[in-house]
Amino acid sequence: MKKSTQFTIEFEREMDGRFIAEIQELPGVLCYGKSRREAQVKAEALALRVVAERLESGEIVSGITSVKFSLAV
Repeated sequence: MKKSTQFTIEFEREMDGRFIAEIQELPGVLCYGKSRREAQVKAEALALRVVAERLESGEIVSGITSVKFSLAV
């Protein structure tokens, strides 16, 4: 990963009205929410946990200075 890392959040809406937020760059980072914003916040939090775990395990090199999120259009 680069020192500055950007993740894109993609959204879908389920038939029951719930939103799904997914970050393609981090497989498995997929969260549901009652609103688009709730799903987004949960996905961002999970993404940060995944990055932290990868840093701790040595899977990625430390030195990341920032993590940015952008919303897919």
